[in-house]
Amino acid sequence: MTSTSPRIAVVYDRLRPEERLLFDAFEAAGVAVDRLYAPQLAFDLGSAPERRYDVVLERCVSQARGLALARLYAAAGSVVLNRPEVIEACGDKLATSAILAAAGVPTPRTVVAFGAEEALARCEELGYPVVLKPVVGSWGRMVSRLSDADAVAAVLEHKEVLGGAAHRVIYLQEHVAKPGRDIRAFVVGDRVVAAIYRESDHWITNTARGGVARACPVDAGLADIALRAARAVGGGVLAVDLLESERGLLVVEVNHTMEFRNSIATTGVDIPAEVVRHAVLLADAATADAGGVPMDADVVPPSDAAWATWRPPSAPAPTVG
Repeated sequence: MTSTSPRIAVVYDRLRPEERLLFDAFEAAGVAVDRLYAPQLAFDLGSAPERRYDVVLERCVSQARGLALARLYAAAGSVVLNRPEVIEACGDKLATSAILAAAGVPTPRTVVAFGAEEALARCEELGYPVVLKPVVGSWGRMVSRLSDADAVAAVLEHKEVLGGAAHRVIYLQEHVAKPGRDIRAFVVGDRVVAAIYRESDHWITNTARGGVARACPVDAGLADIALRAARAVGGGVLAVDLLESERGLLVVEVNHTMEFRNSIATTGVDIPAEVVRHAVLLADAATADAGGVPMDADVVPPSDAAWATWRPPSAPAPTVG
């Protein structure tokens, strides 16, 4: 660590348990952090932006607001967790799927169509049931499992009547017969720090929809695919959602503003402390180097071995296996 204090901020628009836990983790680590409430912020773009922070942790619930703020702080020279490019990639399911496919990361078979007739033809190829999702959305909302062509046609008619640009893009996936659960892996920089099973009797297993979190061992296979997915979208602090299938693990989504309130006690890993540790590593690099932190520093962070003498309290490095 250097004698210069790191300049770190957390920007948020809703004070959820996650943000409170992060503030507590910064305090426990003895690291000062500015708390920036997004609705009270304004930026004058008539002059060159001033770099006030080494690292800005973006925690807005609103994707549009978070993306805008990430762009503004990145333009000022701060390292933003997560960078605007990462938010863009993760905030659009089509973009995520295209990036993962290009990187060779295994995913459920996915089809994107732009008309009802073509979509129905592709559903026949995928085989029923099929899963229809909005390209932008979270917490399992507006996700449908459709058992036949009549059901697909009815939902597509509703989307047509609703209008809007997002409804013109039809995003379909094969239905994967998962074993009553999926997996969420938490990636912080270059490590998978923890993972949970999300179990439910419902086919949608999100904890926001009533799924129950259970500890999931992080073996080499899970760590490999989760890190490949995280690196493909640009790296940072991410949650990677996966399904167990006959073809092995399949990545479904990568989340750029992860929730972890139910996963700390479940896994025994202090996830907010791991996020704080990563942010401080990046900020400390910024104060140590006159040239500042490169914009992709969150993708290739300082080696853990180089910082082995400093960790926030109660945040041991989890082992793989």
